This record gives sequence, structure tokens and C-alpha cells, in this order.
Amino acid sequence: MAASSDSRTYDVVLLGATGFTGGLTAEYLAAHAPEGTRWAIAGRSKEKLEKVREGLGAGGEDVDLIVVDSADEGSLRDMAAQTKVVATTVGPYLEYGGPLVAACAQEGTDYVDLTGEPEFVDRMYVKHQATAEKTGARIVHACGFDSIPHDLGAYFTIQELAKEAGGEVTEPVTMRGVVRSNGTFSGGTFHSALNAFARAKQMRDASQARKRVEPRPEGRKSRAVAGKPGRDKALGYWLVPLPTIDPFMVARSGNALASYGPDFRYSHFAGTKTLRYAGGGMAGAAAIALAAQVSPVRNGLKKRVPQGSGPSKSRRDASWFSVEFVGESGGTTVRTKVSGGDPGYTETAKMLAESALCLALDDNPPTAGQVTTATAMGDALLARLQAAGITFERVS
Repeated sequence: MAASSDSRTYDVVLLGATGFTGGLTAEYLAAHAPEGTRWAIAGRSKEKLEKVREGLGAGGEDVDLIVVDSADEGSLRDMAAQTKVVATTVGPYLEYGGPLVAACAQEGTDYVDLTGEPEFVDRMYVKHQATAEKTGARIVHACGFDSIPHDLGAYFTIQELAKEAGGEVTEPVTMRGVVRSNGTFSGGTFHSALNAFARAKQMRDASQARKRVEPRPEGRKSRAVAGKPGRDKALGYWLVPLPTIDPFMVARSGNALASYGPDFRYSHFAGTKTLRYAGGGMAGAAAIALAAQVSPVRNGLKKRVPQGSGPSKSRRDASWFSVEFVGESGGTTVRTKVSGGDPGYTETAKMLAESALCLALDDNPPTAGQVTTATAMGDALLARLQAAGITFERVS
């Protein structure tokens, strides 16, 4: 964060508040932001922003409105210059997010989003890392269900392994995370996934471009390892490897933090109780990936699951998620679990809001540039999320 940020008008500006997830994030901030927090909501339509503010109740009476176009670089820089942190729900980020990252990097403004798009994250690193490091901006992607439960869950598991090792992990670590949920995915997530499947070559190119310029830790290794489908005897689930952004975010935390030990490896899975569901999940993912290659089919699928919409409150209230971790190091095995409510909407809005508040208000490690949630906020964000009802627990 820029040294002059304390004199800025706002602590947090939320861009995208007129959308479904953005609206939930605004409601959370109105209900839970500490008294005296200076925040605003931003978007293209003043009329729509006014309707959002009217629905926030007493907690939103003093919320300011900022009219801004996500494609207008000048207005984005003006907005970024007014606040310590910008939180954005406007996606797909590969299509709409780049100018805002550029504005925040240039203005020394911290940035959080909900992207699950590896190509976007890698391209933003290559384009803006040097500028953000110079200005002090912390660019923190994937601050929702992608990838906080996985990134901070692995961080929490490392802490538990360190306790078993006498305070510090000194041996290689092998860890796997297994996701289970009955929640529905958001329209934005679905659109991002379709775009990613359709842009496999571009995603590989972006990854290679990042590898050419990103420094690696000296004397240590951290990497995401592709897992294999099969039965997990320790957890009792059938495992299906997940081709998501989450393992890459976890591995980047391992690169940045020496506490992950000299050699850290992480694999990421979905877990099902029966082989039938595992096979069905793999077949469904393959079908969507194939359909995404055909533009008319891809566009038709996007119309069937539109962005900016979401399930009813009763459906969200009945939803849940868990991510179980198995960490092994030096002959010791630790099992932990992260769990909460509806992952795609309610808990994602909570995670994004708490991330923004954490960057704006808390005492965090000194970092700059593109950083993960574990690297940028670590213990402070972990404590916030636990206080907000997301469980991080040692199982065995």
C-alpha cells in the first residue's frame, strides 16, 4: 500500500455491487464493517447503485456512490487513488479486469478479486508486478472460494505440522486437499471455466511467460503436483483431480513462505463417497471442456447460466462446503478441515469483504506486488474468517 494511503477518502471501494455476488458483498460490509470504516460502492449506473444502497439498511446509509466504467482507464485511476483497497466482483476478469489491476498498481492501491482464471492472474503478474512492487500495491487475486479455503487451509495445516516438529517444518512436505460441497456454482464461475477450457493454449503461454520472469526461492522448492484419480483410504473418498487455480495459489504461498519447508508439494481433488459419482464428475467435466471448444455451443451454455444471478436465500442457507487436508512431513501426518456454508455466494462474499477489510485495517506482513492471501494477510485473515464463522480445525 502506498505510504500516502492513510490520507485517502475511503478504506474500501467495492466495484460490482449491482451484481448478485457484489450485492451480497455490500450487504456483508454494511452489516459487519467496523464502525468508522469508510467505504463506497462503485459501478456504471448511479440509479442501480442507489437501489443497492437503499437495500443495505442502517449500515449503508453513509455509503458513498462512485460512478465508474470498468473499461475507462482514467476513471478507474481516479477511483483507485481515493481508496486504500479496491474489491471487485466484475468478471470474467480476463475480459474486464485488466484495466483495474493496472490502475491499482499505478496508484499504490491494494486490490482483491474473485477470479479463478489462471491466465488472467499470470498475465497480470507479467504486466504489473514491477509497478506494484514499486508503488507498494498488494494485488491479491482469488479471494473467494477460489482460493481462500485452500490457500489458508494449507497455511493452517503447515502451522499444525510445525507444532508437531517442535516449531518449524524442516523436512519435505506432501499435502493434498480434498473438496466436497453441495453448493451451486455461480454464473461468473461457470463463464470463467468455459473461457479457460476454450483458451488452453493461451493459458499455457501465459504460464510460461510468467515462469520466465518470476524469481524462485533459493534452496527451496514448492510446486503443485497433478494428482491421480483413485481411492483415498485415509479420508474414505474417491478422488477426482481438480483443474482449478487453487493448487497454483497454494504452491505460490509455499514459494513465498519459508515456513512451508524445503520441499513442498500440493495436490488438489474433489472427493466423492462413491465411484459412480466420481466417474460422473469426470465425465461431466470432460463434456463441458469439449463443448467449450465450439463457440456456438459455448455461447449457448453461457446464456443458460447467466452472470449476475444466483440461487435463493433458502437454497444458499442449505448449502455447505468442506476442504479436508492431509499433510505429511518427517514421518508425521496431520489432518485438518476447513468448512463453512454456501461456497459460491454467501461465503465467497464474506471472504472477499473480510480480505478487503483485513488489507485496509489490519497489521499485515510487509509485502507488495502480486501476493497470495496467505502471504499478504496470513494469521490476520485466518482470525477474521474464524470469527466470521468459517471453521479451521485440526482433525487428527
